[in-house]
Amino acid sequence: MSLDIVFVTETFPPEVNGVAMTVGRLVDGMRQRGHRVSVIRPRQGAADTGSEFEQPVSGLPLPGYPGLRFGLPAGRMLARQWRLRRPDLVHVVTEGPLGWSAVSTARRLGIPVTSGFHTNFDRYSVHYGVGWLRPAVAAYLRTLHRRTQATMVPTEALAADLAGEGLSGVRVVGRGVDTQLFDPTRRSALLRQAWGVPEGGLACLYVGRMAAEKNLALVEKSFAAIQSVRPDARLIWVGDGPAAAALRLRHDDHCFAGVRLGESLATHYASADFFLFPSLSETYGNVVAEAMASGLPVLAYRSAAAAELIRDGLNGRLVSPGDETQYLESALDLARAGPLLLSELAAAARLSIMPRNWASVVERFESVAREAMGSSGAGLICPA
Repeated sequence: MSLDIVFVTETFPPEVNGVAMTVGRLVDGMRQRGHRVSVIRPRQGAADTGSEFEQPVSGLPLPGYPGLRFGLPAGRMLARQWRLRRPDLVHVVTEGPLGWSAVSTARRLGIPVTSGFHTNFDRYSVHYGVGWLRPAVAAYLRTLHRRTQATMVPTEALAADLAGEGLSGVRVVGRGVDTQLFDPTRRSALLRQAWGVPEGGLACLYVGRMAAEKNLALVEKSFAAIQSVRPDARLIWVGDGPAAAALRLRHDDHCFAGVRLGESLATHYASADFFLFPSLSETYGNVVAEAMASGLPVLAYRSAAAAELIRDGLNGRLVSPGDETQYLESALDLARAGPLLLSELAAAARLSIMPRNWASVVERFESVAREAMGSSGAGLICPA
């Protein structure tokens, strides 16, 4: 039986971030499986009028992130629409005011509602000078998810953390990666030359949002250490964000490629030699899987996707969360590694990621959605 599902999200393609990409994959995948899927999201610009299955609503700019917006509460509009056409399920992707109003409205109308836990917003507060707000933000997030039938998460570790905090209904859905797009065969000697990497030189890569919560200072320190033993090394930054301008001012010898999408992004991954990713704020980290699929050894903390995907010394390098000294030592180990060892790590990274595909993730999402519908008490009016 096909389902009528409404996704409520603060971010959606063509916006460029891990949550938008993941939601886009889920929406497309569910449509391919024959379901009717509509999306409610903040308006992405003055000319954004939406489409038959995408409805833009009012929003405000997200502080510190030009181009991203959070949605304003829309309970009355949602109630009016859902009374006229009642969906089988509402899935709330993000926990902003729009998401909260969607949860409240769905509960009031007795519509099954699920949520996704994609971002550790409580951890972000520390990086923006409002760490004192972290307990309140964490409490808000947990309260929202407790009001849904199921909270979908990407990893077993996150599921265990949330369950330990008293959240019931946590379900692991996982994340996929496009192994046809992200492929080592896209490696480009011409691109490496454009980066200024000499023959036999070392190309170190960072891909992602350039923001305080990504621990970019450790990328800078790691590359400085790498250059001390490999003067032929070059650091390539792919992405944009509030920290980008300051990074460019500090490092005119680095290569800043800006935001890259599709085949261009895949070529940038495949043309590097290893990937530096020291973030400790991730719930998953899609870039880790994309880098591994592209045949890159990844150096990361044992957290989120890295803890699940990387086997230290076999297909990448893992260090204890927060141990900066160990991270720098591991960066030097990779810099000193010969071409044979790097190629062995690269091949193992690619091989280990091959079984992870979006089709199985979408199938799991559908299974959890149906489970939530069955456990919701169809027809009951839930307290708001």
